[in-house]
Amino acid sequence: MVILPEFCNSPNGNDAFYAESIPGDSTAVYSQAAQDNKVFLVAGSIPERKDGKLYNTSTVFNPEGSLIAKFSKVFHIDVDIPGGITFQESKTITAGDNLVTFDTPYCKVGLGVCYDIRFPELAKLYVDRGCQLLIFPTFFSVTTGSAHFELLTRARAADNQLYVATVSPARDETTSVVAWGYSCVADPWGEVIAKAGHEEAIVYGDIDPDFVKKIRSQMPLTKQRRADMYTVMDLSNN
Repeated sequence: MVILPEFCNSPNGNDAFYAESIPGDSTAVYSQAAQDNKVFLVAGSIPERKDGKLYNTSTVFNPEGSLIAKFSKVFHIDVDIPGGITFQESKTITAGDNLVTFDTPYCKVGLGVCYDIRFPELAKLYVDRGCQLLIFPTFFSVTTGSAHFELLTRARAADNQLYVATVSPARDETTSVVAWGYSCVADPWGEVIAKAGHEEAIVYGDIDPDFVKKIRSQMPLTKQRRADMYTVMDLSNN
């Protein structure tokens, strides 16, 4: 499986110039790449134009090049950090309202995009759907990435006892928003098992579904939740 970062086909920002339909030019390239290399391809995300609105959308292609999943980012990054970053995604992007999973011969996968990783209830719902791997194409800034990028990757993995892959663009100091980099994979124990630097790189991580089962049997967090005190309900449209 190959995973690309958020907005992998365009600059990160609120400019609608790069938006396109799905299917479109970018997804045609991704489809061909998946087919040529006989891999599952999680094609980061692109700015999608649909019904007069813009979405931050991740697409997934199987080894035959077929589009098998499409997820639009659920949570807007609307932040104002003095001396760090000010950004309002909601000015341009419409939030998605669906959780999306896809199956591989190895495990079931749940999708999120960047800021979605900050909301633990999203990951919990994916656990309830049987996921063993969560994938988050991201574009954390240097400000937020240095503080939270690896922390959130490890936390979502440990909280939910599954693998989490967070994939960032390489750092480019000439862009208006500078990416953090440091793509990584964390295992169900919350340990980082693969990690890039801030430069361009290919990172390899092994996903072991048996290890997910082992950790969940040793510490059965899902069974120990107090449903009499609180609940997280799945009200998405699929």
